[in-house]
Amino acid sequence: MATERNVRTNIGFYPPQEDGGAWRSNLPSLEDALRQSFPDPVIEHSISPLHGEQALDFEIALAPEVWLTGTSSMEEPDYAYITLVDATADEAAVFATWLRDSFVPSPDLVRFISSLAMAGGEETPWVLPATGGSEEVLAEIRRHIETFDVF
Repeated sequence: MATERNVRTNIGFYPPQEDGGAWRSNLPSLEDALRQSFPDPVIEHSISPLHGEQALDFEIALAPEVWLTGTSSMEEPDYAYITLVDATADEAAVFATWLRDSFVPSPDLVRFISSLAMAGGEETPWVLPATGGSEEVLAEIRRHIETFDVF
């Protein structure tokens, strides 16, 4: 029986390419949503070293002793991203389901890509399933990671 690898990677979430402002959000609204949805989040404001824009860095508890770290920028009206750092597919799926179902205005507005994919030359984010529960989201994130996890 094959054992599933517990691969950790960075995973970025983005609105649709043709509508970078589709999430209709900003950093204060993301901060509020994280504070309302996750117990005792650690949130800091910074300047993104890559883009020089305001960023929101966060650490949230998904379960006891399971913390997820991420960063986001939404300062321009037509650009947004949220990146999870060193996350497993299971951790990313919990966050992605929350993002899709509780933060963005419509479930068909979330794309994602992993650092594994980008390291392999892939530049096109995949579309997060707009329907189904966390199991379907997890299956798609696992399929993505397995596609690009070349070891």
